[in-house]
Amino acid sequence: MEIADFVDAKRPRWSALERLLDKAEANGLKSLSLDEARHLSRLYRASSSDLLWVRARSGSADVSEYLNDLVGRAYALTYPGRKARLADVIEFLSRGFPEIMRREWRMYVASLLIFCAGMGFGYVGMIFDPDAAHYLVPEEHLKLDPAKRAADEAKGDTASVGEQAAFSSFLFTHNIQVAFLAFALGVTVGVGTAIMLFVNGVFLGALAQVYTAKGMAGWFWAWILPHGIPEITAICIAGAAGFVIARGLAAPRGLPRRQSLRKEAVVAIKLLLGTLLLFVVAGCIEGTVSQIHPPKLSVAFKISFALVVAAGAYGYLFSGFVSERVAQARVGVVGG
Repeated sequence: MEIADFVDAKRPRWSALERLLDKAEANGLKSLSLDEARHLSRLYRASSSDLLWVRARSGSADVSEYLNDLVGRAYALTYPGRKARLADVIEFLSRGFPEIMRREWRMYVASLLIFCAGMGFGYVGMIFDPDAAHYLVPEEHLKLDPAKRAADEAKGDTASVGEQAAFSSFLFTHNIQVAFLAFALGVTVGVGTAIMLFVNGVFLGALAQVYTAKGMAGWFWAWILPHGIPEITAICIAGAAGFVIARGLAAPRGLPRRQSLRKEAVVAIKLLLGTLLLFVVAGCIEGTVSQIHPPKLSVAFKISFALVVAAGAYGYLFSGFVSERVAQARVGVVGG
């Protein structure tokens, strides 16, 4: 059976399940009659089988996502007392999150491009108007001479361990706040999310130009990139989550806008939760490798370390593409 014929045949069942779920979620399970509760249970089991059928044949991503959301809602309603287990968390991080990244890679790329555009704007803007540093560069960096800072670091004349830890903690908390705000601003149909990404890119680009103008570009990127790659990636994924929310509002694809938003919110929240792992990794690196400067760790070593981190992070995030190819190959073998 072709996927289009399958969808046409099963859609009435899915719509019936969705209506019962909407009623139960709005008013509680007690609002369902005994016959309705039994019908919901039957529809839940049947829809679970439909989801397996679609996945086994690498069917439409939209259909698979819709059924996955529908079955998940029914499961949560049927087993409300079930607590998340470690195995569930591992399953989400190892397979679920990369699979969502595979489906939403366009949103991520859009988010990353906006951030990079902000970086370019901040960098070039500082070249043409150095006085803009008072508005774009944090005050503590305006007071520092980058070359003197590097020399002090080389001599070991640096901030205390406690001060460095406090600064790292501040950055970690600040960046998580930026990520959550980029996500939440999706309700502005993505406009607020785009502005948040662009502005934070501007700040980083402006700071990079301050160090570059003093001949400290290598030192700067060796400081920023080891933790910055997972950190900026996490912020851009949060931005992608905001754009998913915006899609639910702006492009409901034939669904009532409220229903579309609820469906997209499930995907967006999963994207946001996945960023927590990246923030933890970034925080660990920021408190260690990023704070150890030349000559203890050379610029070449730290840049190389950052490239390894990037390869690992993006290999993990987009491993869903590999899984999809493997699944397609298996279906092809079976079909052959």
